[in-house]
Amino acid sequence: MSDPVLSIRNIEKSFGGIRAVRGVSFDVHKGEVLGLIGPNGSGKSTLFNCILGQLAPDAGEVSVNGRSVAGMRASQMNRLGVGRTFQQLSVFPKMSVLDNIILAGQEHHGTMLSRLFGAPDAGLTGEAERMIAFFRLTHLRDELAGSLSYGQQKLVDAAMAFMAGPSLVLLDEPAGGVNLTMLSHFKERLSAYNAEHGTTFVVIEHNMEFVMSLCTRIIVLAEGAVIAEGSPDEIRANQTVIDAYLGG
Repeated sequence: MSDPVLSIRNIEKSFGGIRAVRGVSFDVHKGEVLGLIGPNGSGKSTLFNCILGQLAPDAGEVSVNGRSVAGMRASQMNRLGVGRTFQQLSVFPKMSVLDNIILAGQEHHGTMLSRLFGAPDAGLTGEAERMIAFFRLTHLRDELAGSLSYGQQKLVDAAMAFMAGPSLVLLDEPAGGVNLTMLSHFKERLSAYNAEHGTTFVVIEHNMEFVMSLCTRIIVLAEGAVIAEGSPDEIRANQTVIDAYLGG
């Protein structure tokens, strides 16, 4: 098996006397779609924030493509090929869909000098148009992002995250608040992107139907620790997981 794209080793994080994450370790390999699930309060979001450097773990190490990312800022992580979507949308509501996606690309393109004196779009309009077409947003290209439905804004948010061509994308509850029709479309587009580009995904999600149908492997957290790992079918049949969700 190839070296992992993302490696998590013995991550610990406490808040006061509460151990939110307790010695979590796992690897994610190229092209994998990994789901990270668990009951409320299981430590999923804390672990995600430790991976992305928004929280400093008390112990343990996070590596991307064999390189430790301890202490790195979000911009530095982006340059390593790490993208992210958030629970809270990061679109700019007063800008068009096209301009939102161009702006996301500009954050990762060239130097400050080249952005000041180069073309206003930094030469990214063509790539932004391709991303818009991929997510089937062409008919909304010139619409203000704030005028779109929540599900459409989620697609714009995803297109923005993928503008830098990341090798690893962490998706934070992508199904949250999205209606079933749009959710099916969103899942299909994520699967297609994974298949076409070999991009690795790590997905936090509460919608079990969504995560079970999108992910190839699932890790389950409870009380800050890994309690199960396996294929969607294995996780569905795991009594420890059933008990954790049902309070048994």
